[in-house]
Amino acid sequence: MKRLIIGLALVMLLLVSVSCAGAPAPMTEEGAPMPPSSMSGSSIFGGDDAYRYEALESAEDRMIVRTGDMSLVVKDITQSIDDIAQLALRFDGYVVSSQISGEEDEMRGWISIRVVDEKFEQALAELRSLAVRVKSESTESRDVTQEYTDLQARLNNAEATEQQYLVLLEQATDVEDILRIYDSLSRVRQEIEQIKGQMQYLERTASMSLISVYLKPEASDKPLVSVGWSALETLKSAVRGIIIFGQGLAVLAIWLIIFIPVWGTVLGIIYWRRQKKSKKRRA
Repeated sequence: MKRLIIGLALVMLLLVSVSCAGAPAPMTEEGAPMPPSSMSGSSIFGGDDAYRYEALESAEDRMIVRTGDMSLVVKDITQSIDDIAQLALRFDGYVVSSQISGEEDEMRGWISIRVVDEKFEQALAELRSLAVRVKSESTESRDVTQEYTDLQARLNNAEATEQQYLVLLEQATDVEDILRIYDSLSRVRQEIEQIKGQMQYLERTASMSLISVYLKPEASDKPLVSVGWSALETLKSAVRGIIIFGQGLAVLAIWLIIFIPVWGTVLGIIYWRRQKKSKKRRA
């Protein structure tokens, strides 16, 4: 009995092993065997994990867009604007825009510059040295690596589609087919140009950091009394105000006198009607 049970168990194990060995390998949609790297459990870094692993390995190649904002108190607004512009040139950059408004103690300045990303921190340090006091400072870093990678993938797909349309165009003989292919090809090429423009923008902003600087003059002691104030002038202004008020009353009186026939008649009619009503009530 024991031998029979053992024999049956061996037969079952043999059948299981044969069925596993004869199972077909995973196939791709084209009918080709699926590569091991795409099979589940074939690698500890398969699929998305492999992408993350590669991204970690190339961390030094990540695309970072950095910006800075500063508010500085300076001795001379105009001179500081010139100094910051020269700083941008020394750091292989340029002035994006600048503005000066107001006069003397009310003067304010604003300048925006771009410098090569490798000198971003050094530029911030030199800007601090130009100021009497740093009122505020902030920096921001934005990782656009994934965005750039997605654009690259879209570009590759669009360029591959363009090549396919070109092949179809060479094979097409019907006029309507040719026109349809041309229309589709023009849309694909427009998409390619847009993607390239976005990629170039990311490349420029990552390679050239933006720094915006707000400038305010150093606070100075102001006189208690405004320059040019005079008690005599203030008295004259008050007298002029009284005269103007009197003139206004005189003008009003003249208008009332001239229009006596009008408003006098209206008042007389109102008085007469009231008297008439009162007599009726008494009766």
